[in-house]
Amino acid sequence: MTKKEFITKYKPFALETERKIGISHLFILAQAALESGWGERAPGNMFFGVKAKKDTPINKKQLIRTTEVLGTPNEKSKFPEVISITKRTDGKYLYIVRDWFMKYDTPEECFTDHANFFFRNKRYAKALLVKSDPYKFAEEVAKAGYATAPNYAESLKKLIGEIEKVK
Repeated sequence: MTKKEFITKYKPFALETERKIGISHLFILAQAALESGWGERAPGNMFFGVKAKKDTPINKKQLIRTTEVLGTPNEKSKFPEVISITKRTDGKYLYIVRDWFMKYDTPEECFTDHANFFFRNKRYAKALLVKSDPYKFAEEVAKAGYATAPNYAESLKKLIGEIEKVK
């Protein structure tokens, strides 16, 4: 799927989310593109990398390989399976693990749940104050710890710019 095809296919879901709760559709599309590799890695319609909780029903979660960047090599117990841990040049540790992520019946269900995720988690309260500005929202979501990637906000902002240029 090309970037333009991805945007065309998923923009209606992002626009509907923006209409319902005010988070910029540009941010939503950029995050979906980043987390799913422009739709290439979206098993179980999981476009946003939202992790499942312990009480998530088994039919709504899936065990997926992922990478995490953490501060210590002693966090193995956080994951169902640790494949490897490598010290990075910045002193942090790159974990390759398998962890539980959400699974959805449809892309629409995923986009709706993702939008509500920010309201369910108090750590995103500051981000929600700037939800209509995709660039500021990206910065605040990253600061609140959405992902462990150190350059998460910059990656999102780059994709927001790319999506803005697609007509």
